[in-house]
Amino acid sequence: MVKKIVSLCVIAVLALAMLCSCNAGGDSVTLYVYNWGEYISDGSEGSLDTNAAFEEYCKTTLGKNVTVNYSTYASNEDLYSKISSGAVSYDVIFPSDYMVARLAAEGFLMKIDPAKNVENYQYINEDFKNLYYDANNEYSVPYTYGTVGIIYNTELIEENEPDIGSWALMWNEKYSGSILQFNNPRDAFGTAHFYQGTSANSENEADWRAAQELLKKQKSVVQGYVMDEVFNKMEGGSAAVAPYYAGDFFTMYEENESLAFFYPKEGTNVFVDAMCVPSNSQNKDLALEYINFMLTEDIAIANAEAICYASPNRLVYENEEYAAGMNEIHPDAMDILYNYDMEKMEYFYDLPENVRNLQNELWEELKIESSIGGAVYIICGVIVVALAAFFIIRAVVKKKKESAM
Repeated sequence: MVKKIVSLCVIAVLALAMLCSCNAGGDSVTLYVYNWGEYISDGSEGSLDTNAAFEEYCKTTLGKNVTVNYSTYASNEDLYSKISSGAVSYDVIFPSDYMVARLAAEGFLMKIDPAKNVENYQYINEDFKNLYYDANNEYSVPYTYGTVGIIYNTELIEENEPDIGSWALMWNEKYSGSILQFNNPRDAFGTAHFYQGTSANSENEADWRAAQELLKKQKSVVQGYVMDEVFNKMEGGSAAVAPYYAGDFFTMYEENESLAFFYPKEGTNVFVDAMCVPSNSQNKDLALEYINFMLTEDIAIANAEAICYASPNRLVYENEEYAAGMNEIHPDAMDILYNYDMEKMEYFYDLPENVRNLQNELWEELKIESSIGGAVYIICGVIVVALAAFFIIRAVVKKKKESAM
């Protein structure tokens, strides 16, 4: 009788264990997150691993086994291609302002109503709500914001260079072969628009063609068109000048203190990168949990410290330890990030389709011409070397024949 009771207890325990196992398996889910490269605190160099922290939060607080599948892209245009193709399903993405507007207009974003569904949205600065790209705060939650400026190497650029402070430095022939340019049309054309004094949101075809002519003129001094490659090139000193995002300047400066930064006097771009949920997300509720988690104080500060971009979250910029830490990285860090002349800043708007098509057409022409131009130089170089070798060999053979005679 005792053995029978024990057996029944064992069976009951095993059944309960199997039930728990089934429930645990049922709660297991993968959250697909698609973000810019180098744009989160990932646990490197002793930093907090944001995604691992979220997985732990889900396990201990929500009672769910969650795995964050995290991948990255290099530009808004790359993000758009992936999302619009419908070939993949992400749960959280991080488009810039104008791309938020475009994705929402084309039905690729889910309405999330953050004021109701994201508790920590209350900490977002009011200056970053009701902006042009999401006027009713329906589709997005601001993650970071920033500006574009010029990074230059003080050891490679003359100390009294008059073009410091202007976009003209990007076209200066003295630094030919040491200048980098954005490898995406919106930012690259933006540099030319600002330099020539036209709006980066111009709908005038002549403005875009004039900007293309400037970029064509610049090709002779450009070392390469880059995105994330800019880090290695500027940190290692293989390039002297690059337009890039202010937050990334500090990351580069930590590796190379010869680097300096300025906002061009002609004007430049200010942008907001936001967290959104694609319309084909399979895990909307969990996506909202992730977005809310990203706005908690410790996580938001960890991300801001890791990527060095400005935060619209007052839990970050009002934190004295955060401010002190940023100023340890660079004495002007807080001023560069949070204090600049907004009158000389311009948001990129979602361009009308005809203007966007024109931009892409002109960009393709520019890049194809660049490739052809480079190939021509290589071919010409090979021909010159071959001809030189031919005449040298011919002269040697002739001399040997004359000696033999």
